[in-house]
Amino acid sequence: MVGHGARGRSGGRPTLEEVAARAGVGRGTVSRVINGSPRVSDATRAAVEAAVAELGYVPNTAARALAANRTDAIALVVPEPETRFFAEPYFSDMLKGVGSELSDTEMQLLLIFAGSDRERRRLAQYLAAHRVDGVLLVSVHADDPLPDMLSQLEIPAVISGPRSAAESLASVDSDNYGGARSAVEHLLSRGRRRIAHITGRLDVYGAQRRVDGYRAALRDAGHAEDEQLIEAGDFTEEGGRRAMAELLRRRPDLDAVFAGSDVTAAGARQVLREAGRSIPDDVALVGYDDSAIARHMEPPLTSVRQPIEEMGRAMIDLLLAEIADRRPAASRGLDRQQVVLATELVERASS
Repeated sequence: MVGHGARGRSGGRPTLEEVAARAGVGRGTVSRVINGSPRVSDATRAAVEAAVAELGYVPNTAARALAANRTDAIALVVPEPETRFFAEPYFSDMLKGVGSELSDTEMQLLLIFAGSDRERRRLAQYLAAHRVDGVLLVSVHADDPLPDMLSQLEIPAVISGPRSAAESLASVDSDNYGGARSAVEHLLSRGRRRIAHITGRLDVYGAQRRVDGYRAALRDAGHAEDEQLIEAGDFTEEGGRRAMAELLRRRPDLDAVFAGSDVTAAGARQVLREAGRSIPDDVALVGYDDSAIARHMEPPLTSVRQPIEEMGRAMIDLLLAEIADRRPAASRGLDRQQVVLATELVERASS
């Protein structure tokens, strides 16, 4: 038996490979044992620990970091074109919250855009090389392959808003259903009866929940649902213009609009004004996000405030907890952590 502190076959300090050879396992298994992973049988753990003791293997800090795939870096992945990221306040507010929560840590933040197939392929290669400790996914669509890829790679990840009610990743979201209800209830309380809704992208679960909240508020007030008053948007200004023009064509008698975002509301407002409709006298208008756009619009826009910066901070807290635990939530067998933060209706002159 080789005594503690003995040199390995290489003549220097014993290596990870030599421990693996002594224990009869792969180097990845040795890394998992050294770093406390639960994905190792008791018998294998005992064999590796015996080999470590016999060879006197002591991982130095750099080797431990490599073995543990610790990079002290987190990726904020946005599966959207860069133009949309810089055009919509949601993203900058999210980035602000994430950055402020990371400021007291040693973690570096990488901003990665993955709006095209080519960018997604490059991202997959980057993540497969384990160059980050964890990933924040922002603005994810229902059919996006990135979340499942992260699960397969066993990279800790937190998503901003679940893809569905059965989301497998940890997520942080605002109460989209309750926020939409409050917007429509407010319009009803102002005497509006023909309330249109310009949705967000309907492959985003949060947008679907806002439609559910819109419908529920009307139903509970005794109003029959009118599908002609619902038009799909995409959270953009151009989408708001296009949807508003279609709604006016179908239902020129509408007297209120609940838009899926403040940016969408800005587009809708432009079309309403071009059509000679006064806001709020002819048509009341409510947005979503309570961004700077809402405050600076003329008239100032009533909007549902979702605490986007707080959502960013909460996402970081969940992700750092997963990284510290070193195992994705799915492999721990724990309940999915789905954090939902409250929304608030901010009333202004547009309604």
